[in-house]
Amino acid sequence: MAEKTLPSFILRDCMMWADRVSKLGQIGDITVPVPEAKREDVRNAGMIKARKVQLGYEALEFKFKMPGLDPQILKLHGVKPGVDTPFMVTGALVDEDGTTHSAVLTIRGKMYKPDHGTWKAGDLAENDHAVDVNYYKLEIDGEEIYEMDDFDFKVGGVSQYGDIRNALLL
Repeated sequence: MAEKTLPSFILRDCMMWADRVSKLGQIGDITVPVPEAKREDVRNAGMIKARKVQLGYEALEFKFKMPGLDPQILKLHGVKPGVDTPFMVTGALVDEDGTTHSAVLTIRGKMYKPDHGTWKAGDLAENDHAVDVNYYKLEIDGEEIYEMDDFDFKVGGVSQYGDIRNALLL
């Protein structure tokens, strides 16, 4: 197979489902979760400079904007403890040679902020919603890229914490 030289995996369109309800044509911007390592400086005896060490990950967050005040979305805020809301975001990634790829984000979490923004006659309202993410999975063309929950992080389907979990007898 020839190596691709044209730009690839360019996001051309996206879609969201909230609690299994399609939001086709309703979502403005989507900010997907970012797995960010929690890092600390360590400079022990004999070291001439500090070294960043990774100590797990920061909490994940998911945000989206809507021009409308959607009652179904508003009712996702304030649900009782122990109940996560499922979200799914899909993306059409199209290469410049015309090849189309599917990206799927599976998210479960709790909406913590339904911000209704500023209302002004004649201007489109912007309602911002934010979700604390408890589970996150990214797949491209059905291939698992990332999967993360409170106890493990898998990259390409391979646990990055399996050895640590084994050491903890889990």
